[in-house]
Amino acid sequence: MTRSPTCRPVLSGDWWQVAGTPDIGEFNAAGQEPVDFSVWQAADGTWQLWSCIRNTFCPGKSRLLHRWEGTDLHATDWTPTGVAMQADETLGEEPGGLQAPHVVRIDGTYHMFYGDWNRICLATSSDGKHFERVKNTRGEPDLFVGPYDNTRDPMVIQIGSSFHCYYSGHAKGKNPESAIFCRRSEDLNTWTDPIIVSAGGSPKAQTDWFGGDCECPFVVEKDGMFVLFRNQLYGRSGLNTQYASPDPLDFGVDDDRYMIGTLQIAAPEIIKHGGQTYVAALMPGLDGIRISRLDWEVVVDSNVIGERGSPPTQA
Repeated sequence: MTRSPTCRPVLSGDWWQVAGTPDIGEFNAAGQEPVDFSVWQAADGTWQLWSCIRNTFCPGKSRLLHRWEGTDLHATDWTPTGVAMQADETLGEEPGGLQAPHVVRIDGTYHMFYGDWNRICLATSSDGKHFERVKNTRGEPDLFVGPYDNTRDPMVIQIGSSFHCYYSGHAKGKNPESAIFCRRSEDLNTWTDPIIVSAGGSPKAQTDWFGGDCECPFVVEKDGMFVLFRNQLYGRSGLNTQYASPDPLDFGVDDDRYMIGTLQIAAPEIIKHGGQTYVAALMPGLDGIRISRLDWEVVVDSNVIGERGSPPTQA
């Protein structure tokens, strides 16, 4: 087996907490938790954080999106600014089903990809603070759905001329039962059929429910390799596994040939700012969000091979 040098992420320095459990007024409930989130810098230079709050009294699936604002990435305790978005049933969204926002700036416009429990949807903003849903020819904000249930956790990165949207889904009786998928688009409107890019392997045995071993995908490019952060566990036993592959459509299905390490964090988002890389993740008690520096450690790992391996599985 050919070994290929690559890098793996390592935490560097102390954490600082930027968000806690917010006051959401009439929707406050004991046990509510900030979970999947996104962090970005708005046009005015402020830092924005939107998180899905689950287990609330919001009707339906109990989830909504809440917003915080910070003046400095390194500041603690960003200012909570209230509920930012709720599901709109008139637009086909599942009541209380909003999940996992992800924001990326493309050609000067902020694009927020999010799940509505069943579909991946899109909203845009000119200032990075106030978002409006982008409606398709049916008058709804969805880009695509499936092929599995609970289509969720979108993350978008541009690779070459194509936007790659990585996302999660699960379905009882399927093989695999949970997977990370990728669809590609040249224009953010028309998307390719889904490809399974990661599933199974050792994370499958580490999850605490059948759909939990392929959550919150996040992909970054590092020194000619593509690094996937794949989540298995939340809470105090939080666990995330990383894979490095030369092919952004193949991180291994039912094997760990591209696995390079694990971090005891949950739902990480990678932030690049001022020449430094940071990672934001959930607090261990699921009572907020924290940030730390992230560095890269050069390794030669026998699981990372210099060949592409088997072709990606078609969904």
